[in-house]
Amino acid sequence: MLELAGIIILGILAQWVAWKFKIPAILPLILIGLLVGPIAAEFLSEDGTKWIEPIWNGEEGLFPGESLFYFVSLAISIVLFEGGLTLRTNEIKNVGPVITKLITIGSLVTFFGAAVAAHYIFYLSWELCFLFSGLIIVTGPTVITPILRNIPLKKDVSAVLKWEGILIDPIGALVAVLVFEFITVEGGGEFTKTAFIEFGKIVLFGFTFGFTFAHALNFIINKKWVPHYLLNVFALAAVLGVFVLADTFAHESGLLAVVVMGMVLGNSNSPYLKELLYFKESLSVLLISILFILLAANINMTDLYLIYNWNTAVLFAVVVFIIRPIGVFLSTRGSTLKTNEKLFISWVGPRGIVAAGIASLFGLKLAKEGVPGAEYITPLVFMIVLGTVLLNATTARLFAKLVGVFLTKSDGILIVGAARVSRLLGHYLESHGRHVVLIDSNQNNINKAKELGLEAISTNIYSDSLMDNIELNDVGYLMALTGNTDINKYAIDKFSKEFGENGSFRLVTQEEMNDTSKNPKEGLFSHTDDYNNLVTVAKNFPSIQEIDIENKEHYKSLIEITNSNKNIIPLFFKDDEGELHIISSYNTEVEDIGEHCQLVYLGKPFDVEHVALIPEKVELS
Repeated sequence: MLELAGIIILGILAQWVAWKFKIPAILPLILIGLLVGPIAAEFLSEDGTKWIEPIWNGEEGLFPGESLFYFVSLAISIVLFEGGLTLRTNEIKNVGPVITKLITIGSLVTFFGAAVAAHYIFYLSWELCFLFSGLIIVTGPTVITPILRNIPLKKDVSAVLKWEGILIDPIGALVAVLVFEFITVEGGGEFTKTAFIEFGKIVLFGFTFGFTFAHALNFIINKKWVPHYLLNVFALAAVLGVFVLADTFAHESGLLAVVVMGMVLGNSNSPYLKELLYFKESLSVLLISILFILLAANINMTDLYLIYNWNTAVLFAVVVFIIRPIGVFLSTRGSTLKTNEKLFISWVGPRGIVAAGIASLFGLKLAKEGVPGAEYITPLVFMIVLGTVLLNATTARLFAKLVGVFLTKSDGILIVGAARVSRLLGHYLESHGRHVVLIDSNQNNINKAKELGLEAISTNIYSDSLMDNIELNDVGYLMALTGNTDINKYAIDKFSKEFGENGSFRLVTQEEMNDTSKNPKEGLFSHTDDYNNLVTVAKNFPSIQEIDIENKEHYKSLIEITNSNKNIIPLFFKDDEGELHIISSYNTEVEDIGEHCQLVYLGKPFDVEHVALIPEKVELS
């Protein structure tokens, strides 16, 4: 009981440490597992026993006999299903041909290159070398996201790394499963007719069961045949059932089945999809925490001593510094990516959850069956996982600066709320070269924003999922534009450090608008206009207009006019280089007004008796 409680406590502690120091959770998890396992047995225990012993003497420990294999298999199936839920075909289409090439050409380069390297460096059989290379194809998003979260990058570079990690997970798992099947069928790994039949059975039953039961589950959920309080656990039971059922018909086809099931369900129209995803994410965190401490603890010092030589360092160097760059440069040939961006993508390729989990599962099984050299699989893969995570976690930011992909200026803008007026502002900013992202929990608003070509994310402001979106790394401004005062204030409090390093703004409340002494520093646009005023002006005069500014005094007079005119709201100041600056209700002073500067405002054109006619306007229906 103490060991079980200890695993959970240490696992969640490792997750917290990873969050606190913004590193991949897999790093502290594996280190803790090694500490309480082989390191404790070798250096800390008087009697040479591990503090946590998953399997001891074959039949004792926390998971005696085959039970550890069963737990690892079920845990990985849930993790892969959760990964499948995040794959949306509409997002994949927008990623571009680079992603397609990376998960095909790049995977093939890794598969054959790493196998050749392992064979001639460690002199393992070709079958085991291809199993090793299949396992290290994957680069998990749960590992890449913490590394890139605080590295400002161009959107396309972040997107390439993010989607490669998501799409390549099931591919790597499938390749590893198929190679494992080739090794185990007909003993000794002979590529016989029986092996090809087993290969076909895995693909057939994996896709068939995954596709069929995904639609069945979606039908049951949408028909509300399951009460809401049982929805998440019912889906969990369905995933485990499909995994076991598929595996019964075709050995090792369960992993493919749950990945397909997750992908199909993730692209369905189920209104409960987001709720299922949140539940599976929480469950995956717990399972991953337990899984990696167990797998690392199950390694013995004899396994580590096997790879404690220069051959291991050579293999790691070949995989990271030769094979990965070759795969990336071949896959990105002819793309719009620059050489420095290709170099950075080549550098960031940490292996993650699927690689380590399946390696432990297959390595233990093959070693137990007496396959020569199988004892190398688990420690070698763990070496690649731990080494790449440690390398990228410590050097990715520095390397980004060295190769020149680190954005020194985060001028992207995150707009909280995607209502009509937010879309109007977002469209104007986007047309002037700013990266704009709108977020809203109202799907209808999100759909309308996307129809205008704007980047929009459907999310709950109280969720932490937005913090994990590495494609928002270039965002440095935050504008809270909802009609709910509490939400606007909450957005500033929660996201100002993450997305508002250059400026966080919100609309003033009606109370603040009526009391001149209550003008918040984060006040947006005007102290005399709240959300209701903004919506009214946008409805009556749905156009953003620009007017030339002669000098600082002229600018002040324009601001005074806007404050006294309920049909005009100041928005931005455009300098002589065309750069837009958000106007704050707290500070309307502008330095260095020169030629070709303009005031950008919403509403009715200025009266010609006061100022010149506006030169340009942007309308949005």
